[in-house]
Amino acid sequence: MSTELGTFLKACRARRKPDEVGIPAGPGVRRTPGLRREEVAAITGISADYYTRLEQGRERHPSDAVLDALARALLLDATEHQHLHNLARHASGARPPEQPEVESVRPSVLRLLDSLDSPAYVLNRCNDVVAANPTGLALLSGIDQWPASRRNTTRYLFLHPSARTLMVRWAEMAQNTVADLRATFGDNPDDQRLRALVEELTVKSEEFPAMWARHEVQPKSVGVKEFDHPAVGRIALTYEVLAVSGTDQRIIVYQAEPGTPDHDALTLLDHVARGGTRATPEHRV
Repeated sequence: MSTELGTFLKACRARRKPDEVGIPAGPGVRRTPGLRREEVAAITGISADYYTRLEQGRERHPSDAVLDALARALLLDATEHQHLHNLARHASGARPPEQPEVESVRPSVLRLLDSLDSPAYVLNRCNDVVAANPTGLALLSGIDQWPASRRNTTRYLFLHPSARTLMVRWAEMAQNTVADLRATFGDNPDDQRLRALVEELTVKSEEFPAMWARHEVQPKSVGVKEFDHPAVGRIALTYEVLAVSGTDQRIIVYQAEPGTPDHDALTLLDHVARGGTRATPEHRV
């Protein structure tokens, strides 16, 4: 039975054209999208049988040298290369040091959220919203309609009716989110909460299965998102992802350049959202 390692290799192989790796296309129409197994094996310097066993999950202990050669053959970038090693480690049964799964949010982190005029929230490994300041919750229009246990940014993006009108480039944002989720899943393929989220979205979302099947891998740490918010209109915000040390949590903070219309809209959103509310423990979501 194929493993995550095998399906990732197959997806990467399908994305590569022969001329990208120096193989003449040859006459006629190729039946295989991308590279053939034997072509990848030849470029890597391993037997076709060994490579086939890797894709089919019958070989689960490739050496670092083989993985590095595969990464070069398939033209993987640094993130994909590390993802390949992570999947191989899990396929072999090895486990990295566990990062504590802490659902409670430290009081110092709550104070930090409250001190910010910009939208900010705390996510765990599965993208559950485990804390937020009022502006952070208000930015994700309508997410407060869901019970706290359902508030998850990936679930919101794919399943909440407000998300598609809120996110200006929804399809691009959705694919980026899936690529980030793939990176997390590669580090934690046995996490039952992650698996449950993927299974839920596979069943309930029309777009998610195809995006997930692409096996694109790209953790998010900084970027720009554009919103069409019902309370303040069109607004473009930069975001930073900050790890909370000693936990699997991270803080997402949105900002706008002072003196710009985006900053004015952000100030209005903060004013509307706050209403005298502070991000104390009883306001954790």
